[in-house]
Amino acid sequence: MTRVAIGSDHAGYHLKQHLVTVLLGRGHEVDDHGTHSTDSVDYPAICAGVGRTVRDGDADVGIVLGGSGQGEQLAANKV
Repeated sequence: MTRVAIGSDHAGYHLKQHLVTVLLGRGHEVDDHGTHSTDSVDYPAICAGVGRTVRDGDADVGIVLGGSGQGEQLAANKV
């Protein structure tokens, strides 16, 4: 079982929800950092939270999603 931290902005919400379902169905542990709707959200705090969770050893891998993926990965990798 892999521990997965996951987070997205509003544009990546539906894909995140799909991935959470798939990961849980395959027996992985999922730590969902949000967002929890398609309402506009400021993603850096969410994605940095995913990065901190991996850095601190509370997750094995992190997944960040968004409209472009560029800002999201920058926020996560800056940790």
